[in-house]
Amino acid sequence: MKTNRNPTTRQELTRRGFFDHVAGGLHGAALATLLSRDLYGADPAVTSSEPAGRRRGYDLKPRPPHFAPKAKSVIQLFMHGGPSQMDLFDPKPMLDKHHGEPYFNEVAADLTGPEDAGGMMRSPYSFAQYGESGMWVSEVMPHFAQQVDNVAMIRSMFTVHPNHEPALFMIHSGRIIQGRPTIGSWVTYGLGNENQSLPAYVVLDDPMGLPVNGVQNWQAGFLPPVYQGTRIRAEGSPILNLHPEVEESPLAVEVGRELLGRLDRIHQRDRPGQLQLDARIASYELAARLQIEASDALDLTQESPKTLEMYGVGKEPTDSYARRCLMARRLVERGVRYVQLFINSQIWDNHSKLEGDLRTACERTDQPVSALLSDLKRRGLLDETLVIWGGEFGRMPIAQLAEKAAAGRDHNPHAFTTWMAGAGIKAGTILGSTDDLGYKAVEDRVSVTDWHATILHLLGLDYERLVFDQNGLQEKLTSVYEARIVKEILT
Repeated sequence: MKTNRNPTTRQELTRRGFFDHVAGGLHGAALATLLSRDLYGADPAVTSSEPAGRRRGYDLKPRPPHFAPKAKSVIQLFMHGGPSQMDLFDPKPMLDKHHGEPYFNEVAADLTGPEDAGGMMRSPYSFAQYGESGMWVSEVMPHFAQQVDNVAMIRSMFTVHPNHEPALFMIHSGRIIQGRPTIGSWVTYGLGNENQSLPAYVVLDDPMGLPVNGVQNWQAGFLPPVYQGTRIRAEGSPILNLHPEVEESPLAVEVGRELLGRLDRIHQRDRPGQLQLDARIASYELAARLQIEASDALDLTQESPKTLEMYGVGKEPTDSYARRCLMARRLVERGVRYVQLFINSQIWDNHSKLEGDLRTACERTDQPVSALLSDLKRRGLLDETLVIWGGEFGRMPIAQLAEKAAAGRDHNPHAFTTWMAGAGIKAGTILGSTDDLGYKAVEDRVSVTDWHATILHLLGLDYERLVFDQNGLQEKLTSVYEARIVKEILT
């Protein structure tokens, strides 16, 4: 026997479609009541067959640190591509003196493009010392030059690989291999989140495209998926499909969510230990809370015209990065634990045309970054927020003539510069040095692993105790490498 079907609807009723219909009236409330009485008899969180504490351990509820923290949250300003240390923060008079002289044999093993190698290359920019600390800053960072007494500069960083992909895995997850949790995931695994209506780990990436390694830059790896970064857009709706197409009454929405929550708990009870399922359910629950909280947190129209102007919102070339910096401030003041900012492509990867392209990269980011530090400080947030700036490695002291274009610099894993500011940081500190050409870190050297351990320490986490049992191994962010806390930059 044939039945009449509406050709515009699905022939099979899906789970989503069922709840769209059932939540809209009294039958939804009745079903929720029946499920409560007949299927539960008690709260499923209590009757769950999982070991005590297992479920609580894999959520985003706030957890106590190992010891008293200096920082409550982190804003990581990641400069994808490898900013040139000797053109921004680490001037080298010897490069001026020996400009054009050969140096190929000494660095050949580390070059990614040896066929394009040239002689030693001086910086095209002038430098000056600023602040009471006397930090050297290039002319292309005039706004940051006014912030030097708020930061600790590490000029002796080094890493273990000269190529972007492995170096990015290293700086974000502690190893040069893919598939491991990133630092933001480790932090939220260890501490949870203060605001249960916002993600614990937020990624503000560039509207112009994903960075190298894509979403792997904020993956949870072998940690439960609930700890991966949540990507939020800086333009348009911050999260796609955040609001329902059809508005319903508050009572219907509440009944529907209660029903979904109860059914989800039944499903979880019968499938203990399925972390993907737990993460999916947690994501749906968070999405419901985000409908109100995220729209408010990311609404920049609430900011004063003076604040927008300070960041550079509404003007080019600063608008895009300025919006993300301002969003980062609004997120941490609402309790978000870890906020990460990326910038498209690799604007700091200056293999050629360094003089113009590096200046452009600074023009896009310098004012917003400086404004972020000022804004956090005047609001009293810098005392509890750790701000981090830096890339995955540095650049070579010799010229690279890619495709016969204007000279640039090749990758350099042996030396690069980062800075930190805010909670627990000894402002105005300059740590470490490189050799006369800026090729290698030679004094007070700081590895990526040391850097990770120090960030965790500022958040009240012991890098040796923050572990996850993975196939019988006690995995940690610092992995198999030796680490130390960089106490020289701490208060």
